[in-house]
Amino acid sequence: MPVANYPRRAIEDNWGDARGGGTRTHHGTDIMAPGGTPVLAAAAGTIEKLFQSRLGGTTLYVRSLDRRWTYYYAHLAAYAPGIHEGQAVRAGDHLGFVGDTGDAGAGNYHLHFGLERLAPEQRWWQGEEVNPYPMLAGRPGRR
Repeated sequence: MPVANYPRRAIEDNWGDARGGGTRTHHGTDIMAPGGTPVLAAAAGTIEKLFQSRLGGTTLYVRSLDRRWTYYYAHLAAYAPGIHEGQAVRAGDHLGFVGDTGDAGAGNYHLHFGLERLAPEQRWWQGEEVNPYPMLAGRPGRR
């Protein structure tokens, strides 16, 4: 679970919901939590990219150990102390804090969690987006 003390049963499947006034669809799972709640590594891997994005705000990408998955964490308030690109992480390691950066909207605290399937030679932005809800909630998504 990428948000500390968040129950799996509380996660909602919002993959495909309208965003940007209907100009695009949502490609992730939003996990609503108080600002400053610790964000944790959902799986072991390597921090591949720290990035400031117009939509995602303060973001972080973790590449799985087998290099076939990228876990995307967006709208962070800040990174955890000492976080850096190339750092190995284990599931449950502290990565950052829930925030409202990017296009989240002031006070709309949540973690946007994304999942991408990649070929080992692909870069962090080149993957195929996959609904992370089934992985997070442990049950099928609605779409």
